[in-house]
Amino acid sequence: MAGRNRDRFSTATRLRLLGEQTAARVYRSQNRRQARRSRLTGRAAFLALVVCSLVVALAYPMRQYVAQRGDMAEQRERMADAEAAVEGLRDEKARLQDEMYIRRLAREHLHYVLPGEAGYTMIDPEASPRSRTGNGSEGRAWYSNVWDGVDTADRR
Repeated sequence: MAGRNRDRFSTATRLRLLGEQTAARVYRSQNRRQARRSRLTGRAAFLALVVCSLVVALAYPMRQYVAQRGDMAEQRERMADAEAAVEGLRDEKARLQDEMYIRRLAREHLHYVLPGEAGYTMIDPEASPRSRTGNGSEGRAWYSNVWDGVDTADRR
């Protein structure tokens, strides 16, 4: 037994035991680190899966939301244009209630004259020869074109 005790306390034995214990500790710490790494990797993978699922789940509704916002802005713009057009028509309707405005339009567009006035049309020397000879409708009163059309139809 004395040999055994001596063997137990010998330097070589102590070094061998110390190496085995150290190797066991290193092995255990490596296993813990790998377990921790795999646990973190599993968590990270799950987190990535959740984030990707949320992105996929929210992508279509967000696209629809953005598209609808654009449509709403376009409709607001169209509504403002329509309101401006309605306001212009209301102004025109109010002007058409004025007799002087109606007379001015009749003079300008229909070449009307009041009783006692002499109506005449000036021929533009710069105008094309076709319109000066009466073959074209440029620069002529509307009623001249109507009568020319009636005369042409009568000749056929």
